[in-house]
Amino acid sequence: MEIKLTSSAFEDGGMIPSKYTCDGDDVSPPLKWDNVPEEARSIALICDDPDAPMGTWVHWVLFNLPAEARELSENVPSDDTLANGARQGLTDFGRVGYGGPCPPGGTHRYFFKIYALDVEIELSSKARKRDLLSAMEGHILAQGQLVGKYKRR
Repeated sequence: MEIKLTSSAFEDGGMIPSKYTCDGDDVSPPLKWDNVPEEARSIALICDDPDAPMGTWVHWVLFNLPAEARELSENVPSDDTLANGARQGLTDFGRVGYGGPCPPGGTHRYFFKIYALDVEIELSSKARKRDLLSAMEGHILAQGQLVGKYKRR
């Protein structure tokens, strides 16, 4: 089953507006999704850049979103735990919460990946992408992705 993930800020495969990058306000873009299985217990989201020169760079780690959630508004706070109980892990910037695109050169792709899980994840808010991927193993009911691009001027 595939989750359809979209943003009102950019189309799949399109350019991410600078507002959502280190060249702008560096706030998270608005995201919406649908087609989450009824048996889902939580939602997780990872954003990363596979085009980074030193290997894939992690921009956002978010987990334990309520299964009934269908969107994230723009500018999600950079708190360990959000009002809805979701937790945010550490990015490769070394901080919790969203860190926008900031490529050193060229056009990079940013993969926003969403997962519907049959469990809530038992990790601290200092968890990294690898910790989340390991905890999700065998628990993914559905997934989807949205790809945005960005090039610094």
